Formats: sequence, C-alpha cells, structure tokens
Amino acid sequence: MRIIAATLFALLLAGSLARADGDPASDVLLGQNVFYPYAPAVSPAIQNGLNAAATAGCRARFPVKVALIASPADLGAVPSLFGKPQSYADYLEQELSSSGKQPLLVVMATGYGSEDLPPRAQRAVASLRKPESDRSDDLARAATSAMVRLAAAGGHRITDAPAAACTDPASQVNYRNLALVIAGLIGIGICTVVAVRRTRRPTAA
Repeated sequence: MRIIAATLFALLLAGSLARADGDPASDVLLGQNVFYPYAPAVSPAIQNGLNAAATAGCRARFPVKVALIASPADLGAVPSLFGKPQSYADYLEQELSSSGKQPLLVVMATGYGSEDLPPRAQRAVASLRKPESDRSDDLARAATSAMVRLAAAGGHRITDAPAAACTDPASQVNYRNLALVIAGLIGIGICTVVAVRRTRRPTAA
C-alpha cells in the first residue's frame, strides 16, 4: 500500500507541475527551436523557412530560441505582457533558465525582445525592422530576417538548411531529466506489481 500511495503521489505531483506552468512558449521551446502562434497558424512555406533559419543558426553555433507572439492567448497566464516584447523576453528567460542560459528572441508586432545574445547581435536588435503587421505570417517573416541579420552581426553566416531537428545542451539536459523521471515512475510501477503479487501469494499450510 505504501508503494501504491507513493506511485499515486508521484503521478499527481507530475500533473500539478504541468498545470502550474502557464507559459506555453516555455514548454514548447524546451524541445523545439520556434514557438508559433496558436491562431492563425503560420503558413507551411513560411514556417519551413523560419525552421530552416533556426536550424542553420544552431549548426553555425548561433542557437537562438524564437517565440512568435501574435495575441494575448499565446502568453498563457501572463497576457499583461502582450505588446511588451522585452518584458516577455525577460520573463521567458527566467522560465527557461533552469537548464542554463539560452539565447532568445521574442517577436511581436510592436518589436523585439532578446536575452543572452552575443554582444554584437544584441546591439543589432535595435536596428531590426518591425514586422509589417500583427499577422502570424508577418511575424514569422520578420523573425526569419532577424535570425539572418543577428547571426551575421555575431559573426555567423546562415545559409539555407533543411528544417531538421537541432538540439542544444539546454534541451538535452531537459530530456535527460524527463528520462530520469519516467524511469523512476516505471521503477515504482514494477515494485508495485511485485508487491501486489507477493501479497496475493497463498501461504504454505
């Protein structure tokens, strides 16, 4: 019974932690390079272009996580930060900082926010042209151009690359932590089954 109780507690705790995180981008960016707005969706061709730029940046040793924010709904529990890209970048950086510093670019119709970029790239953020509108496609186009310019400012040349997965040390740490949690839960489950079978085993006369 103690083992069963421990298993249930672990599962409830995992569910509570998942619900406690009210920032969608911080969840998505743990395993992906770009967070896209929920609605309207970015068109596939433009999305592929931004994915390719982010992947190329990662391969060129300029890994940057990009968050596109088109509406307050994209901010989850912090809608008050809509229209304030730098304030949201500060907040998002804190959400992602458990795995170490991660270069970050936030794109809203009002402009850009950034964290942990190389000094030259950081200075170049101020010269970026704002998106043409608050439409998701325009945010993604602006982000693609920004990635190329910031990489160049930081001394990295981005060329076309297939939109394949490109992981970084921070996301690898998160995956390792997740694997450890899953392994622990599996171990608890095995112990539970063994304990139940032992309690059901008939005793010798």
